[in-house]
Amino acid sequence: MEKQEMNKGIMIGVLAYLIWGLLPLYWKALDDVRADVIFAQRIIWSFVFIFLFILLTKRLRPFLTELKRVFSNKKILFSIIIASLVIGTNWLVFIWAVQHNYVVQVSLGYYINPLMSVLFGVIILKERLSGLQQLSVLLALVGVLYLTMTYKVFPWVSIILAISFAVYGLFKKIANLNSTFSLMIETAILTPAALFYLLYQFGGSLGFTASTATNALLLSTGIATAVPLLLFGVAVLHMPLSLTGFLQYIAPTIMLFIGVILYREPFTINHLITFLLIWTSIILYIRSTFRRQKVGG
Repeated sequence: MEKQEMNKGIMIGVLAYLIWGLLPLYWKALDDVRADVIFAQRIIWSFVFIFLFILLTKRLRPFLTELKRVFSNKKILFSIIIASLVIGTNWLVFIWAVQHNYVVQVSLGYYINPLMSVLFGVIILKERLSGLQQLSVLLALVGVLYLTMTYKVFPWVSIILAISFAVYGLFKKIANLNSTFSLMIETAILTPAALFYLLYQFGGSLGFTASTATNALLLSTGIATAVPLLLFGVAVLHMPLSLTGFLQYIAPTIMLFIGVILYREPFTINHLITFLLIWTSIILYIRSTFRRQKVGG
């Protein structure tokens, strides 16, 4: 891999994770709109945006070919249906959590997520963990249990976000589809239910408000959803997988600062100890990943 290409991939990857990290600001700007309405609108406009993107990039024929393959393979179809339901759950909880001042918990969830994916790999795909990976998963578990017992609040937002995104990644891996085409199918599966819900709740207004600014933000939820994913799809083609694994922690770090500094959410000594355990587990996980690649390479 040429250095110039890798640098390009890193810059695009950083931009993708910066956008993901800043998403709480976007959902907070829609504080006057109910989370369920934002969620339904996000599904619909993501579908519209991705569809237009496929048309403009002249990829409709490859998409239809991929769609035919999905419907002709029950395993792929089942996987993509589960993926769409799980990512829908993730989106709804994320939006609700931001609106109800749980951004720190959102951050914790996305720190835990890669370790949860490792655990799923062991349980479902029968993958073997190295000693460092076992220790990293154990430290993350200890961190969550510590916060639950000392702060007397079970971080359910963190757990749901971590598990749902890990399950989403698992079924996306099983389906093995192009990321753009996959998002198109996922939102297409969810869009009829989202549209019916908005029509039932609000009729022809679809939950739009009297505010032009708010309506513009609602219409742009598709862009906010799809753009970082499309950028990430380009980035992974131009940089090593180990770097991708490292960059993914940019987003929850930004979310943590947003929650603590901007929104003044509680961050006690118990939170600090929990995050220190999680950060230590992440360092061990990344070190193990690099070690495995070095041995394999």
